[in-house]
Amino acid sequence: MSTGTNQTNELSKSFDPNEFEDRIYDMWQGGGYFSPRGEGDPYVVVIPPPNVTGVLHLGHGLNISLQDLAVRYYRMMGRPTLWVPGTDHAGIATQQVVERKLIDEGTNRHDLGRDAFVERTWEVKREHHRIITKQLKKIGGSCDWSRERFTLDEGLSKAVREVFVSLYDEGLIYRGLYLVNWSVGAQTALSDDEVEFKEVNGRLTHIAYPLEEGDGSIEVATTRPETMLGDTAVAVHPEDERYKSLVGKNVVLPLTGRAIPIIADAYVDREFGTGAVKITPAHDPNDYDMGRRHELESINILNKDGTLNENVPEKYQGLPVKEARKAVVADLKDDGSFVRDEEHVHQVGHCYRTGVPVEPLLSEQWFVKMRPLADEAMKVWEEGEIVFYPKRWENTYTAWLRGIRDWCISRQLWWGHRIPVWYNDETGEVKCLLEDPPAEDLVENGGQWRQDPDVLDTWFSSWLWPFSVLGWPEKSEDLSSFYPTTALVTAYDIIFFWVARMIMAGTHFTGKAPFRDIYMTSLVRDKQGRKMSKSLGNGVDPLDIVDEFGADALKFTLAFLAAQGQDVLVEKESFGLGSRFGNKIWNAARYLLMNLNDRELVEVTNDDLQPVDQWIYHRLNQTVEGIHSAMEVYRFNDAAQLAYEFFWNDFCDWYIEASKLSLYSGDAAEQNRAITLLVSLLEESLRVLHPFMSFITEEIYRKLPPIPGRDRAEALIVAEYPRASDDRRHESVAEAFGSLQDLIRSVRTLRSEFTIPPAQKVRFSVRCEEGFAHLRFFEEHSELTELLASAEGTTYGRDEVDRAGSVTLVGNGYQVYVYVRDAIDLQKEVAKLRKDLEKTERLLVQTEKKLQNQGFLSNAGEEVIEKERAKQAEFSGKVEKVRAYLAELEA
Repeated sequence: MSTGTNQTNELSKSFDPNEFEDRIYDMWQGGGYFSPRGEGDPYVVVIPPPNVTGVLHLGHGLNISLQDLAVRYYRMMGRPTLWVPGTDHAGIATQQVVERKLIDEGTNRHDLGRDAFVERTWEVKREHHRIITKQLKKIGGSCDWSRERFTLDEGLSKAVREVFVSLYDEGLIYRGLYLVNWSVGAQTALSDDEVEFKEVNGRLTHIAYPLEEGDGSIEVATTRPETMLGDTAVAVHPEDERYKSLVGKNVVLPLTGRAIPIIADAYVDREFGTGAVKITPAHDPNDYDMGRRHELESINILNKDGTLNENVPEKYQGLPVKEARKAVVADLKDDGSFVRDEEHVHQVGHCYRTGVPVEPLLSEQWFVKMRPLADEAMKVWEEGEIVFYPKRWENTYTAWLRGIRDWCISRQLWWGHRIPVWYNDETGEVKCLLEDPPAEDLVENGGQWRQDPDVLDTWFSSWLWPFSVLGWPEKSEDLSSFYPTTALVTAYDIIFFWVARMIMAGTHFTGKAPFRDIYMTSLVRDKQGRKMSKSLGNGVDPLDIVDEFGADALKFTLAFLAAQGQDVLVEKESFGLGSRFGNKIWNAARYLLMNLNDRELVEVTNDDLQPVDQWIYHRLNQTVEGIHSAMEVYRFNDAAQLAYEFFWNDFCDWYIEASKLSLYSGDAAEQNRAITLLVSLLEESLRVLHPFMSFITEEIYRKLPPIPGRDRAEALIVAEYPRASDDRRHESVAEAFGSLQDLIRSVRTLRSEFTIPPAQKVRFSVRCEEGFAHLRFFEEHSELTELLASAEGTTYGRDEVDRAGSVTLVGNGYQVYVYVRDAIDLQKEVAKLRKDLEKTERLLVQTEKKLQNQGFLSNAGEEVIEKERAKQAEFSGKVEKVRAYLAELEA
């Protein structure tokens, strides 16, 4: 059986991913290839939903690339594969976008009103949603867009309502007056996990609080002197002899004249500072706890806009915190209470969205009791239902669960899931409902029931994501088919915000952990190891990378560099790696398709394979086995590197080059056999590469002619991924060919060292030792060796050979005598070698002196010392080799 070929299979001369990537993506999506197919154990991933008003950054690029790689791999492995896309309504971030637009228009949300503001926000959501989904498609995400979800869509809103009411009925949701993290910038409460601590250069102010009776004072110190206006006690350690006689007495709070008690509490560190601490229960978490223990009054001194309120002396009312701080310090100096201040570096909590310092504020909020949920999440880990990659993240996960605090879930926003609680202000009744009360019962329509004005934390919908996107609380077909999901690929910086909470929610509401495998991606940093940021100007836009290098280059480069547990260090030029690989694939395919002309693809059996063919199939076997092993444990970089090495090194640099003996022989049947194997291996290589280089492989696959004896998939995206087979194992051939490769490499290296031009043939003789097993293989492949080493007149044997005019290369079980005098200007080469030897000997002496220096060995790090040892070995080996060359050339 054979198949004719023609010119229509040719690829364009230049590789330009912009010419085909959009077209290929449309073909995939239009063909329904992103939806699950077939039967069996499904592979299911839910996308970490990006903020709908956000813009994709390189961290998203890494996350999407690795998810896409895994999804494409398992799709080709024949598993029904589902990747659910979607976006997050991002309460604070999205509301801020809209509020800034309103400010630009000269208005604000309060002028607009709640309903009109929410509708305006939906308009902005729709506009930004188009942008971000286009970006996700542009970088190649093979998501099932027919199942796309949004955290505020009707189905997810129903899930959120179901969960809130259920937890409320269980007594796990409660409302209370607690100290919360207040974001002045966003004008809302934040959960503890939404506070980012940053190192700040501040000042530590020492203040003398005079005793109410008698002489003397107690000195306290604070980084926030304005909060003294809300102090309700001074605390000392109960065993601190300096203050025992003062406990139970009062001090007078400066600037206010208010008397406050001196209390004893073991929490106080008597070794720190003066051993006395000012207590402001309404504005410090530790003080709040102490205040509850001692039944102290909590005096809130802040308005929600960050200004001081009516609970402070009139002159400070209305001042922003920073201005109030300056005014308080100035007044303390005037009344003699100021002792001193000093520079002080400390950690200050900031809003994760606005970057503004967070103010601890006593406020009535809604909370989730987390301990029962955390215990359930701990249990699924202990029982092995979830596995972290890398494993060390288990420690972070379990430590957070052990130290869990209740979760503040109410937000003082308008954009989000409205809290489903209604109050009757006349009767004091409170209702928590799955369905809204009748419209006529609502206050705005003349009724008595007023809905809570707050919305839920964005993460309250996100923690339901794995099961809510599949239809829960309905018993949907997708939920029964695809839940629990298989894997979560996400950044480690949201392990608390999202990962742990999803495990809690999934376990509590479905009885099953929401996923088995949790792969934590690393951070993407610049080449100097710095986090990418606008302020540093070192950010890399993934869409710019796609425009310049192509989506395949983005995904392949990130996967190639994404070593598990290590940050990814890149710059824009790094993506040349993926681009060069794409160019290599394109040129190799173009070369093979051009060689189809006037040749036929024929049936080729195992009996028709020559040793070099057996070797390449053996290497393909090893490659797919290695990729399968790497993908099972999410070692994406290992899988990418195996695919790269096979195609670039084994297939292109060795096999295609070796095939030229057959392709350009005078035997038409041999030419047909060779081109058939080449095209067949190209087709299989495209299947190996598709998860890593998806667009280019699909484009080339569509150009391939039918291959006799091999079924063709309707599209590469759903073709079968190669699997290892026993009939392709050729250990002895692989070992022999490996020795031949070593021989050819050593000759090529010598040619390079002596700058022998490619067209200049060299002669050499190979003398094999008695135990060397591959002499016959060398002899049978002398023509191939001469082709690949640009040699002629080669000989092989076990007897002594004439060494005159040669340089010796030592192999594993053989020596190669290369007659370089025939190919070089002897005097010129000897002079060059002598100069090189002198330079290398100087470098070797310098390195050895450094390694003998005890001061260097004591002060340098182990990594620096190892580099010096490596240089010593390199210089020593080079000196030895050059001396040997000179000895032979001058003999």
